[in-house]
Amino acid sequence: QLQLVESGGGLVQPGGSLRLSCVASGFAFDYYAYGWFRQAPGKEREGVSCISSRGSSRNYADSVKGRFTISRDNAKNTVYLYMNSLKPEDTAVYYCAANPSGLCDHDMDYWGKGTPVTVSS
Repeated sequence: QLQLVESGGGLVQPGGSLRLSCVASGFAFDYYAYGWFRQAPGKEREGVSCISSRGSSRNYADSVKGRFTISRDNAKNTVYLYMNSLKPEDTAVYYCAANPSGLCDHDMDYWGKGTPVTVSS
């Protein structure tokens, strides 16, 4: 059974950092591309970052460039999102997603249930 499980969310002060993790199971992790998305209250879901199957391609939303970093550890079947210099506008539920094409320009087929991030003093 294909599954994505996010963790690492929580409450952090502005300027702080968090590391989100997404553990995948039930499929061939290495061949998939993974993305992080977020949805703030009252807003549409937006793409945050994506990493290709080989890790050679990584992209970021303009709003997080220079602050967030995506990475993957194929040995641990885990994708990470390192979030630095957090702002209140980063508050959202963060979702991990995957697609079997291995490419970030394809739609995501599988989704986790999300982990909430709140940036507030």
